Amino acid sequence: MRTQNVAWVTVLAIGMSFGLTTAALAADATGTWTWTREFNGNAVTTTLKLKQDVKNLTGKITGRQNTENDIEDGKVDGDTISFKVTREFNGNKVVQAYTGKVTGDTIKGEIKFDRNGEAQTREWEAKKSKD
Repeated sequence: MRTQNVAWVTVLAIGMSFGLTTAALAADATGTWTWTREFNGNAVTTTLKLKQDVKNLTGKITGRQNTENDIEDGKVDGDTISFKVTREFNGNKVVQAYTGKVTGDTIKGEIKFDRNGEAQTREWEAKKSKD
């Protein structure tokens, strides 16, 4: 009987340590993130405000025309985040799919979207605001 107790304690300890390790590897995406890119000769700053609830991600993004859009389908998987943004340009809806890896105070990833029927990809790298 004593051997069974030791075995159960060992299994529980391993399981708990795995759970702590997994939690430690999870992204912490909550906060305000910004990045700047060049567009038609002008510097455009994008602001992304995120709130993480375990594996779910919600928030708002403000970009080129200072329009604020909700993020959609936000997810967190380990240190990777993903979400979509639907924007309207000249009467056309454009869906941008963002993915990124959170490392400390940086998110680095890709934005995928269609432009004139062609798949486009753009890199993005955001820094977390200190406030």
